[in-house]
Amino acid sequence: MDFDFSEEQLQIQSIARDFAQKRIAPVAADFDKSGEFPLDNIREMGKLGLMGIEVPVEYGGAGMDSISYVLAMIEIAAADCAHSTIMSVNNTLYCNGLLKFGNEEQKHKYVTPIASGEAIGAFALTEPQSGSDATAMRCRAVKQTDGSFTINGKKSWITSGPVAKYILLFAMTDPEKHSRGITAFMVDTSRKGFGRGKTEPKLGIRASATCEIEFDDYVAQADEVIGEEGHGFKIAMGVLDAGRIGIASQAVGLARAAYAATLEYSRDRKAFGQSIGSFQMTQAKIADMKCKLDAARVLTLRAAWMKQEAAKTGGRFSTEAAVAKLTASEAAMWITHQAVQIHGGMGYSKEMPLERYFRDAKITEIYEGTSEIQRMVIARNETGLR
Repeated sequence: MDFDFSEEQLQIQSIARDFAQKRIAPVAADFDKSGEFPLDNIREMGKLGLMGIEVPVEYGGAGMDSISYVLAMIEIAAADCAHSTIMSVNNTLYCNGLLKFGNEEQKHKYVTPIASGEAIGAFALTEPQSGSDATAMRCRAVKQTDGSFTINGKKSWITSGPVAKYILLFAMTDPEKHSRGITAFMVDTSRKGFGRGKTEPKLGIRASATCEIEFDDYVAQADEVIGEEGHGFKIAMGVLDAGRIGIASQAVGLARAAYAATLEYSRDRKAFGQSIGSFQMTQAKIADMKCKLDAARVLTLRAAWMKQEAAKTGGRFSTEAAVAKLTASEAAMWITHQAVQIHGGMGYSKEMPLERYFRDAKITEIYEGTSEIQRMVIARNETGLR
């Protein structure tokens, strides 16, 4: 693994940092309060190439690599976790899935408008009764004699669902085959039979709109099947490996912001005639925060590097992605917790961003696979036991 970043990687990092600090950070608290989707910012991010970093130029993206994506995600998340959530879904769950498993026509039609920021994409796997157990899904797609599919059912916790133009959907086409009976479809949300529920009132990442979606005799044509019929579960799990790197990057950026704020506060805040950063207990917290943050960052970059290598060799990077996601998300939760504690009452106040960092951090331990699921993935891959 080469720890020296290329000129192109540093350039996209600089672009993301500049946009994050000038356009996102000043309005992050307002968007968190209102829960409004930051559409204008997302469109601008698309123009900068941030909504399709690994998408080839011919499909509207920046044509860069996984390391570039991680560096850019960290910068956006350090300014606001909600913006980075939208960016993560567009890049890894939506665009990545279509690039890997879609045909040329599907890539041009469904990737280009999303990667360029003209429209928003979403990923629909979770259902009200099936989260970690994706094979228990009840959303059904019944094949008709003309090759089309009639889809009925619900999906829940769909990030960007309230505003998405296209959705990568997973539905059961053959219940008797369980995981081998799941198929991936492209959904056009403007079509009859598609409906959206209320926007969820979330604890954190509030500007990242989330809702339940419903299908009532929605018709998907044969050419809207992504990959092969019955290969949906395989597609979803492969996409989630990449998605976990995105969430790990998000957690690193969030934790970095909380850590930076804590360093500044510990130097400036005085108690008993000295800076609180000179107290041994505060120093111990800061040392542990630094160790966890650096470990999370390096493991996330390693996972991105492994993803790039896997693309060349056809190998897997699921363990590395799970390790990065588990380590980074739990580090973000711990670091933001300690940051609030060090800030005391000010950390609990909405006058400062610490309480937002704390609320936002929790979701990183849940979506793209809970910490419990990450531990299961890692242990199974290590032992070879199921």
